[in-house]
Amino acid sequence: MKRIPSLDGLRAVSISLVVLGHLAKSGHAPQVFWSYFAATGVRIFFVISGYLITTLLIGEYERTSTVSLREFYVRRAFRIFPAATVFIAAMIIFYWRDLSLYHISAAVFYVANYDMTRPWIFGHLWSLSIEEQFYLLWPSVLKQFYKHRIGILIAVMAFAPIWQTMSYLLKWRVGLVAFPAIAGNLAIGCLLAVISRRLPKISRVSALIMTVAIILIPFFPAQNRARTLLMVFVLNPVLYVSIAGLLVHVMQRPYACLNWGPTVWLGRISYSLYLWQQPFCSDPHLRSGYLAIFAFVFAVISYNIVEMPMLRLRERRSLIRPRPLQIDTPRSEESVGQSVA
Repeated sequence: MKRIPSLDGLRAVSISLVVLGHLAKSGHAPQVFWSYFAATGVRIFFVISGYLITTLLIGEYERTSTVSLREFYVRRAFRIFPAATVFIAAMIIFYWRDLSLYHISAAVFYVANYDMTRPWIFGHLWSLSIEEQFYLLWPSVLKQFYKHRIGILIAVMAFAPIWQTMSYLLKWRVGLVAFPAIAGNLAIGCLLAVISRRLPKISRVSALIMTVAIILIPFFPAQNRARTLLMVFVLNPVLYVSIAGLLVHVMQRPYACLNWGPTVWLGRISYSLYLWQQPFCSDPHLRSGYLAIFAFVFAVISYNIVEMPMLRLRERRSLIRPRPLQIDTPRSEESVGQSVA
């Protein structure tokens, strides 16, 4: 299947921000990367994820007038679980003294975002848990209420800052990393997939303005109640829209730097690298930033020995699986490659 241009390049940018952010947290990179840009990298991942998953689901709905939830979850399981299971198992073996059954269960069942006492080695699993909760909810909602998809996504984007404000006022820490708080970030990517074919070309000037917004908004000091409300209700939505707009721009005008071989390769291993950067970049006792090299080594091993064999197995399964009768409707203009499906 045809790959969407520039997406792997954007993944490379996102994972680079995350790795640098975690190195900064452990004192081996400028603190600015931890304080401002690590979270931006994750936000970019969420927008991309919402866009890709919704593109796949809409493409299936246009072909068959339905969405096979069973097949979607099977494909997600092949894509996500093997690499994550290997990582979690390895961490349990090496850090078993620091882990309780509660922490392990939260990681295994993808509710680590609700485990506010999780140890540092599982610190990054909050975002993967958000992703899995998104995969669990959105396909069934889209299938059931396909005609109302735009209204639902706008409602989610409107509710997310309200939920965040309530969490701030009630000093409910877990509420700030609960799924409703992050859902608006994912929803903008989903909405982009729904309306992308109707959007005009985004100019370079507009893309530059959005890039500046993505860089500067994380620096805004939300240090009091008024500034926090401004961040939650205005600046964060502007940030998400800017990420989505930039995503559209780089797909419309593929830049060489985002489609350069090494950049694409880094984007393709970004999932495994996100898993394995934690023990080598976020260790509070890390003595050398050069240990990050081992994160890349383990990511490459995971990608080639775990991810790719499972993806090939998934594709072989799809080839021998009986295909449902397809209705003669227009096909989606864009499709995604197997490594992101």
